[in-house]
Amino acid sequence: MKKIYIATFVVSSFFFTGCADDYLDVDQTETISTKDIELFNNDAGAATFVTSIYNKFLNWDMTSFGWIGLSSITSDDADKGSSPGDTGTDKDVLDALTYNASNPSAESTFNANYDGINRCNQALNILPKLDKADANLRARLAGEAKFLRAFMYFTLVKCYGGVPIVDHLPVPGNDADRIMQLTRKTSAEVYAFIESDLNDAIAALPEKSAYGANERSRASKGAAYALLAKVSLYQKNWQKVVDNCNKVTGYSIVEDYATMFRPAGKFDSESIFEIYAQGSVPAKGIEGYSNTQGARGAGGWGWGFNTPSQSLVNAYEPNDVRKAATIIFKGTTLYDGRVIPTTVENERYNYKAYSSAYTDAWETDVDIKYLRYAEVLLMKAEALNELGQTDQAIPLLNQIRKRANLGVTPAVSQGDVRIAIWKERRVEMAFEHDRFFDLVRTGQAKAAFAADGKTFIEGKHELFPIPASFLKQAGDLSSQNPGGY
Repeated sequence: MKKIYIATFVVSSFFFTGCADDYLDVDQTETISTKDIELFNNDAGAATFVTSIYNKFLNWDMTSFGWIGLSSITSDDADKGSSPGDTGTDKDVLDALTYNASNPSAESTFNANYDGINRCNQALNILPKLDKADANLRARLAGEAKFLRAFMYFTLVKCYGGVPIVDHLPVPGNDADRIMQLTRKTSAEVYAFIESDLNDAIAALPEKSAYGANERSRASKGAAYALLAKVSLYQKNWQKVVDNCNKVTGYSIVEDYATMFRPAGKFDSESIFEIYAQGSVPAKGIEGYSNTQGARGAGGWGWGFNTPSQSLVNAYEPNDVRKAATIIFKGTTLYDGRVIPTTVENERYNYKAYSSAYTDAWETDVDIKYLRYAEVLLMKAEALNELGQTDQAIPLLNQIRKRANLGVTPAVSQGDVRIAIWKERRVEMAFEHDRFFDLVRTGQAKAAFAADGKTFIEGKHELFPIPASFLKQAGDLSSQNPGGY
């Protein structure tokens, strides 16, 4: 049983881990000695090292409560929710934008992504040594590891700005590696590193269609191009956005928006990269993702956090089908016949986190679609508009509106189309962990938060604080983000 466990759930700390600093430490539940490496010198063994990276996205600290707090509760799309007296540790201060450098959610998200990066580096370190595994498979697995490392660094740079670039497995006791782990790089350097990883991934990864049914969750060439387009979007490299969006082929938007967030919509034609969750044992789901956002109170089943705001409700145009597919309203009936009683504590809940089969389970079957084709169309539309090609941007915007049961946009000028695209991103991608970062990158944050009754301090709230625990270790090798955290 021990060997089976290791092969199926390879954990992040092997014999070759080199993380001497606390913020990169990972729990060792199994250890593999150097003499046992031959156990993994085959195709199945090689794959386990990359599977362990994907498994990280199912962890509470990576994709659940803290991440929900940073990426959603902070935004104007959501309120803390739950009961007034239940802070969710720090969700109240995240909602109010009054957090500091000791914020648990900011710290756990920082640490979790470096844990994941450590797993990527472990895989990249060991794969070349597994000479009995198929060479083409090893090359593909390395491409997956680089895509996932790029994905995690993109999360980090959006949240914190410049961060340490740990580009290889550190050697214990090596001072250069210690400095590498504790020295913040600039945002530009992090973006360049992300782009390098993605270009390497593109060269190694197959198209989505090349994967078998049991490998649908693995990163593809299309996923790498889509992420590269998004990375370019954040840097306002408009032509690169267009060029990379054009290379995302073999996908199409689905007809029924609501189905994407139900079990039948897993890995549909619109899905480019999603985190796969299966509630049944022994396969896992994202720890606490559905439960923490489920309806709270009499007749409910969850903690009730991350509730849709009135501001989001007001953002939908009349007849927009996305509203009913995104928001659970108190007193309504869900697609599976479940009635939401009027006795639950909050007026609204996140429909995209709802599981019918595993409603109150800790690990449910709700996937997170991090990249989908509708966003590719919106990214391309935004970039074309910024390049002055507004007439080419409008039809892309209208594709998304048509699926939402809306008429064509009335916007014609470049400025009006820009605002229309930003609004469309909001309602199209609500509760998909983008809104806070969209507000920051587009310069809308101060006004949007003011309209939602929150004070966004320019020069401070664009970035979350670097965790105080990390800075204590780093000493003068790294410094805090501006704003007086």
